[in-house]
Amino acid sequence: MNSLQDVWRIRFVYYVNELQKYLKYVFTGHLAFVFVFVIGAGGYQYSEWLKTAPSDFPATWLMAGILGILLAYSPSTTLIREPDQVYLLPLESSLMGYMKRALNWTFWSQIFIVILPFIISIPLLSQVGNVEPEILGAVFVSMFLLKYWNVKVEFTFRWANVGQGVWGDRAIRAIISILFLVAVFAMVPIYFALLLVPIIFYYSVWAKQLKGQPFPYEHFVKLEQNRMLRFYRFANYFTDVPHISGSIKRRAWLDWIYRITPYGRTSSQEFLVLRTFIRTDDTFYLWLRLTGIATIGAIFIGIPVVVMIFVGAMAFASALQLKQALSSSNEFRMDMLFPIGEKARGLAVNKVVRIVQVVQAVIVLFAILLTGSGDVLLYVAPVVALVISEMTLRMSN
Repeated sequence: MNSLQDVWRIRFVYYVNELQKYLKYVFTGHLAFVFVFVIGAGGYQYSEWLKTAPSDFPATWLMAGILGILLAYSPSTTLIREPDQVYLLPLESSLMGYMKRALNWTFWSQIFIVILPFIISIPLLSQVGNVEPEILGAVFVSMFLLKYWNVKVEFTFRWANVGQGVWGDRAIRAIISILFLVAVFAMVPIYFALLLVPIIFYYSVWAKQLKGQPFPYEHFVKLEQNRMLRFYRFANYFTDVPHISGSIKRRAWLDWIYRITPYGRTSSQEFLVLRTFIRTDDTFYLWLRLTGIATIGAIFIGIPVVVMIFVGAMAFASALQLKQALSSSNEFRMDMLFPIGEKARGLAVNKVVRIVQVVQAVIVLFAILLTGSGDVLLYVAPVVALVISEMTLRMSN
């Protein structure tokens, strides 16, 4: 490798291949099926709401707030590794060439997080906020400029302060971004001039502090490791990722649940599986997240048939993944030393999954009751979830 540009190119190729390797297991046919119904149902509800939206609804302020917060969240993707603290020191004088490529990738990889909500909000801004197409175009361009500014400032701030106080910095940049977008929506030129002062001043203050200050390798290495760890944990919900191992938490506030398993040799596997489910972060948060998604869908979708399909899809994903996770424990366990039948583990897994799926269905039922809907078909959704969960347990290996 002749330069740091070559280092970036090699690492970027490896990084993209790593993402592709696991994302192909994440975006499967089942997930695409769920997305189709969620987007369809959400789009229908959105269009129906726009027909009855009040004329005084603060559409521009709402979208400026959402977009400003999304713009301010701009963590740097540097692909820095731990050995770089030693091996890149002789090349630190040319480090900015490497970082320029890293910040360009950070910008392009994060701009879509802002563009997507903006595109979704165009009907709201046009019909309710009465925003002209020319102003929408100006907002679109402003988002690109503000995003690039946020990416540069967060990187500079992290360097100058060794990663300390980042959330305070984000709060300041969020306020500036929100006010700038509001000024664009209002099309008041004087506001642009006034806001350019803090935008330029805020960046220049932190940029001046970089002179003579060494690059904080430890902070950016930790930032990069945590970012990849979050991705691997997410991918681990869909496929086995050898890079991570699930963490365990006691969760003493749930100890009372263990009383549902009677004391005795025949129920030892049920007790063990239940404790594994509650104390293992991967399985517990997987079920909690899917239950939350099903609950939100039951509350906001509002179309009975789509609610049943959506809740059923979440029940299928919960039952299948919980069964696989609780059944695939290959490490040595103390229960292997006791004279328990070979099928006891599988039966215990099925029983525990049935219990938690019933809890999931009850939570969805309470969510539907809270909506106060008079449509009887909505109350069939929890039953559909239970039926699909049972079919999944019986048909899966």
